[in-house]
Amino acid sequence: MGLTAEIELTRRHAGGEFRLSVALAVPAGGVLAILGPNGAGKSTVLGCLAGLLAPDRAEIALGGRVLDGPGVRLPPEARGVGLLAQDPLLFPHLSVLDNVAFGPRSRGAGRAAASAVARRWLAEVDAAAFADRRPAQLSGGQAQRVAIARALAGDPGLLLLDEPLAALDAHTAPAVRGLLRRVLRPSPGRAAPAPPVVVLVTHDPLDALALADEVLVLNAGKVVERGPTREVLAAPRTPFTARVAGLNLVPGTAVAEGLRTGRGELVRGLLAEDAVLGEPAVAVFAPAAVAVYPPDPVPAGSPRNTAPAVVGALEPQGSLVRLHCAGTTERAGTEERVDGAEWTAGLTADLTSAAVAELALEPGRQIRLAIKATMVTVHPAPAEDTRPADGDG
Repeated sequence: MGLTAEIELTRRHAGGEFRLSVALAVPAGGVLAILGPNGAGKSTVLGCLAGLLAPDRAEIALGGRVLDGPGVRLPPEARGVGLLAQDPLLFPHLSVLDNVAFGPRSRGAGRAAASAVARRWLAEVDAAAFADRRPAQLSGGQAQRVAIARALAGDPGLLLLDEPLAALDAHTAPAVRGLLRRVLRPSPGRAAPAPPVVVLVTHDPLDALALADEVLVLNAGKVVERGPTREVLAAPRTPFTARVAGLNLVPGTAVAEGLRTGRGELVRGLLAEDAVLGEPAVAVFAPAAVAVYPPDPVPAGSPRNTAPAVVGALEPQGSLVRLHCAGTTERAGTEERVDGAEWTAGLTADLTSAAVAELALEPGRQIRLAIKATMVTVHPAPAEDTRPADGDG
């Protein structure tokens, strides 16, 4: 049995009111990633699961044991929950070995038994060589490895990961991500402790793709997307998820030809099976599907979307350059667009350096975008929620 939770929480603040309403389920040994913009309520969910926050109403069960429910609210120390955040938060006065042994000791294990558990987990995270060091003698990556060992040495039934790689540099994060994948998803036939249920909060799609079975997307305290990780990131329904996945998204209404924007502009595309004509929808396509041309003439060829746009920024992306389209420009006092189509604002395109040079692209330059209709998929959009956020992550 895994984790099930239904949480309702209301917070009042100077800017108004924030309401969280979340239901989730994670099977035994499963990993759920929670994504969402700042203020969506991600950290609030973790706080409620850990028992650090008292929701208005909650029904939380872990492995069949009720943590929160009618007449029940277990304190944090009685829940069997481990927490790993950006900051390793190691005890500075203890050695690495004693830091990791702290969990077993607090559960009643003797010194020798706790040390044996600690050494086993330090070996699991490739940190056995640091056992006698103090935290001040560790690098950031080494300290986070030790923090992972300490979190798991307490044998938690639920492990909460709150942006665990966000504070690591670009060279260290991939190694620690791989380590987490190895200890949370032991390969078949490999002797390793049974992994806990894991709930991961992250802004990085690589974390979700590498670690999570499923993704849940929060916006303003409400679940707007959920499902298998690769499916959600391949077909996002909200602007935030599209940004996380590195995809373009245009909102509007589903029509037979594709999608009609709020200003009546048509984006041609293929309707997903669950898209409903006349209902809110989003057109989704990859930056690689966007071709960039001079403003005139309109490119010919297979059915495609073409629209004027403006270069907003150029950003190196490995061997390519990512072009970001600027917002439209309007004449003072009128609604006349003079630079780009409304739906192109914020779109991205991936180009070679040679193409950027040939087109003489620079911020403010007029261009024309072309996207083949067959490269655009129109999906249903989640219901909008205009409730204010409270600044929670």
